[in-house]
Amino acid sequence: MTKSEFVDQIAGRTGLERRQAADALEAALTILEESLASGGEVTLTGFGKFHVAERGARPGVNPRTGERIEIAATRIPRFTAGSSLKKAVRS
Repeated sequence: MTKSEFVDQIAGRTGLERRQAADALEAALTILEESLASGGEVTLTGFGKFHVAERGARPGVNPRTGERIEIAATRIPRFTAGSSLKKAVRS
């Protein structure tokens, strides 16, 4: 499903105009991004939890040259599915 199709689904289920649904989705995604960027987490009960994880520095290999490189530590977004989402996917 694309973002546009997702917006159409929101509009159809809520009775909002397509533009209002798109604005609501954009607002929700912006809030999610801002929360994760500041190191917070977003928990949607039953659906899941978005959080930030630390990935440590590690050795790697450049696939073009075969040269060994050191991959820097970084922060990455993670998602842990909630019980309702897991149950829906299993069915």
